[in-house]
Amino acid sequence: MQRNQQGFTLVELIVVILLVSILSIYAASRFSGTSSISAYTAREQIISIIRQIQIDRMQSNASESKNILAITSSCLGSESACTELTSCSNEECRENVVSKRSDIFYNADVNFTASFASPITFDLRGNPSGDGVISITSSGSETEVCINAQGYIASGDSC
Repeated sequence: MQRNQQGFTLVELIVVILLVSILSIYAASRFSGTSSISAYTAREQIISIIRQIQIDRMQSNASESKNILAITSSCLGSESACTELTSCSNEECRENVVSKRSDIFYNADVNFTASFASPITFDLRGNPSGDGVISITSSGSETEVCINAQGYIASGDSC
């Protein structure tokens, strides 16, 4: 006598429920995640920007405002990019600058403070006019970027 089985086994149902719950937790975390950015993420972009400004200066004999590092509480980047930030569109603002403008980069809770005078100029060998630490705070996380007198730029872990 052959029985006609219809439906799913209990194991199959449990596996499907587990997979659907894992996917829904992942999707919910993407929609309801923090609206701010980690200070560590900002640190990596800041290191990249500072190094780019340094390299631009080493490749150019002229000291231009795009080769000068400006640091304020709301903007970190080339001096020209920080001054033009209020009057530029999104595409123009994406070069050599990290800003607190929410429509471009980060939320207003990202803050930059430097232990040295701003702006910083680099000479043709990449040496900065000042050395010190840039502190970055955001949403309860805090980190640092160090610039030493020889031009080495590193995360706070290796200062």
